[in-house]
Amino acid sequence: MATKKEREQQREHARLLYMQGEPQKSIAEKVGVSAQTVTKWVADGCWEQARAAANITRQELVNKILNSINVLLEDLADNPSPEKTAAAADKLVKFSATIERLDKKTSVVDVIQVFIAFSKWLQHRMSYDNNVTPELLKTINHYHDLFISEKLKESF
Repeated sequence: MATKKEREQQREHARLLYMQGEPQKSIAEKVGVSAQTVTKWVADGCWEQARAAANITRQELVNKILNSINVLLEDLADNPSPEKTAAAADKLVKFSATIERLDKKTSVVDVIQVFIAFSKWLQHRMSYDNNVTPELLKTINHYHDLFISEKLKESF
């Protein structure tokens, strides 16, 4: 039976593999735990939401919305009618409001991006700053994960 520290190391290793897109069954095999344990960790830590948030940026969302607007406008230009114009206007208002909300509201994606940038900065700094240790990075990452998990449960 693994000690508490070993179990925490397994969980952290599993989380890193999960965030890289590794399938849960493969994670269980690599980490040496059951698939049920990985499933529980994923649910308890909100890993699925964190992975989704880490894989799509605000700019990507805005670009997808802008692409949808472009398609809508091209369709309207090709087949103008009063009904299509009214429907298009309604969709454009909704798209615009969504973009505005994305620009104003801090999301979990923003937080993750800041944490990633900060972690990269610390990793670089570790090469010349003796105060930045692997243990410090691990501790900071642990609290980053706790913060994100709690915010995901609150739905930002």
